[in-house]
Amino acid sequence: MTSPGSIAISIAGFDIKWYGILIASGALLALFISYKRAPRCGLSPEDVLDIVLGILPMGVIGARIYYVIFNWSYYSKYPSEVINIRSGGLAIHGGLIFGFITAYIICKYKKIRFVDVADLILPSVALAQAIGRWGNFFNNEAYGTETNLPWAIIIDGKSVHPTFLYESIWCLLMFIALSYMYKRRKFPGQIACLYGLLYAPERFLVEGLRTDSLMIGFLRQAQVISIVIFFASLTLYLYLKRRSTLNN
Repeated sequence: MTSPGSIAISIAGFDIKWYGILIASGALLALFISYKRAPRCGLSPEDVLDIVLGILPMGVIGARIYYVIFNWSYYSKYPSEVINIRSGGLAIHGGLIFGFITAYIICKYKKIRFVDVADLILPSVALAQAIGRWGNFFNNEAYGTETNLPWAIIIDGKSVHPTFLYESIWCLLMFIALSYMYKRRKFPGQIACLYGLLYAPERFLVEGLRTDSLMIGFLRQAQVISIVIFFASLTLYLYLKRRSTLNN
């Protein structure tokens, strides 16, 4: 399997790239699903719309800032490229951090319980990730080491692991599982914690296959962040579950 190229269509000399189309499509689908599910979750669709519309731009900004920080040796030489995201360069962990902070601030302003909003939105975030990851395929980025597996993709004449595909499939399964679990939620915050518990191990393993990892010293930063997310999610899960049991 080989990428057909990053450009989807050209209009009057302006290239529209698959990367942007897929990220936008995933984000809009996540917004639509969260909006439709809001009433069944005891939340106002308008409030959810305000929160998600706040998260989307801040998530993209956070993802870019995070990526630029860990690639500062390049961007310090080419500062004009800092705002050029059309060819890739968004780090999901940065997007999640900025998105969480933005959602928390808006929830506090609207006097909405943050954990309820997180439980509602995060399953759809997993779906958006599943769709957006295909942008890496069209950009020929975020691929893995060489392999002889039949589902390998071809990059520069070499067969390599399609790590974007591994994460896309996993995030799709996460969306299905978290959506199923939400209907059986036992305490507020459970789905948000499960998102962290499910995503972190996958990202840790897949990151080990990638050849373009951002680094923290001699460590892959995504693996370090994944460890932190996993144990933070586990600790919070146990705390929220215990608090819910005591309150009942």
